[in-house]
Amino acid sequence: MPGAFGVDLRIAALNLAQHRRRSLLLGGALAAVTGLFVLLSALTAGVRDTMVRNSTALDCGHVNVGGFFKITSGQAAPLVTKYPAVLEVIRREVPELAYAVPRGRGFAKMIGPGGSVWSPVTSLDVTKEPGFRAAVRIESGSLDGMAKPDALLLFHTQAEKLGVKVGDTVTLSAPTAGGINNVIDLTVVAIAHDLGLMSAFSSFVSMPALTRMYRMTDDSTGVILVYLKDIGKAPAVIERLRAAFLKGGWKLMDPDPNPFFMKFDKVNREAWTGQKLDLTTWKDELTFMSWVFTALDAITLILVVVLLGIAVAGIMNVMWIAIRERTREIGTLRALGVQRRQILRMFMIESILLGFAGALAGGVAATLLAVVVTAVRIPVPLVVQLFLLSDHLILIVKPGTFLLAVLGITAVTGVAAMYPALRAAKLKPVTAMGHAG
Repeated sequence: MPGAFGVDLRIAALNLAQHRRRSLLLGGALAAVTGLFVLLSALTAGVRDTMVRNSTALDCGHVNVGGFFKITSGQAAPLVTKYPAVLEVIRREVPELAYAVPRGRGFAKMIGPGGSVWSPVTSLDVTKEPGFRAAVRIESGSLDGMAKPDALLLFHTQAEKLGVKVGDTVTLSAPTAGGINNVIDLTVVAIAHDLGLMSAFSSFVSMPALTRMYRMTDDSTGVILVYLKDIGKAPAVIERLRAAFLKGGWKLMDPDPNPFFMKFDKVNREAWTGQKLDLTTWKDELTFMSWVFTALDAITLILVVVLLGIAVAGIMNVMWIAIRERTREIGTLRALGVQRRQILRMFMIESILLGFAGALAGGVAATLLAVVVTAVRIPVPLVVQLFLLSDHLILIVKPGTFLLAVLGITAVTGVAAMYPALRAAKLKPVTAMGHAG
């Protein structure tokens, strides 16, 4: 059998070489379909990975241990008290941990010489957050300046609205957990390039500044962001942490797959006081952006189905033409004693060989194009930046997607060629040899 297969493979290769024009046309079409599939998948993967990486750097961790502290039943603040003890539990229970950092959460009115804006305010320790440093590109100033106790980092659009540059003073005004309005002055130490929707509603201050503004104790923070070596482990880590905190006597909020700022009304209506922890994944904190992922997946699926439909129709059409051109050849082979299954196998091997070669060429070309597009940092329109969370296009070809595209197109080619090949195998020798086409 291996010898017979080798002979059939050689015959198939010779037939493809003999009919170069037809082979190149169909192979080129298959390469184009495969390339488009790989590029679409690379675009989807690039957008998804960029959004997840940048949003988790700016807004949340892979797992988030936040919570609310209520002085009275109707007054909640996004606080985690005695957070060093919480960190200890995390480090003990999460062997998948890459790093964990506390961040304060707040909302303040920022007043500059050119205007004022309301913005979420988050504390930041860049020495402990490599993900943030990798995601944010500084336009002016330095991230290292965030080590100062009165430091403020703004994004480009915010700085323009406030009319400030590095070194200028911005006044922040915000109510404390006790209901007292507090005002502090901070110095702009860095201005970063915009990162889409997230950066439009984000500003960062040093931890001492946030502690001073909200009059928090040194062992209080807003949330602990937990970054994992494998983001896919987040659901399992959540369950393990919930069990550990309950065992340790901590009070937990019921699971609620929404970002923390959407929970204030619900928490304020509840009758409890004191501290409750709230555990969420990055998906929970980014539910307001989940429609982007859904839309991307839907568009990709529709385009892939259309492309595969075109490919199948083209393959069947070309195979019919090939069989018509080679009808007398098929009759001669049958008259010489070649069995029907051998005719079928010959056409199937020829189709699969052509499909594999075309798909492989298209996949390799698309991968090289994706690398070049990402390297040259092609800028994207502002409206795309809002959701991409990046100012340039990023295409990521994953090995699994590449293999799926090449093997999938090869398999589709084989299936599409099966019916014409079966018809060719069933031709009677006398009828086939008398064919004049």
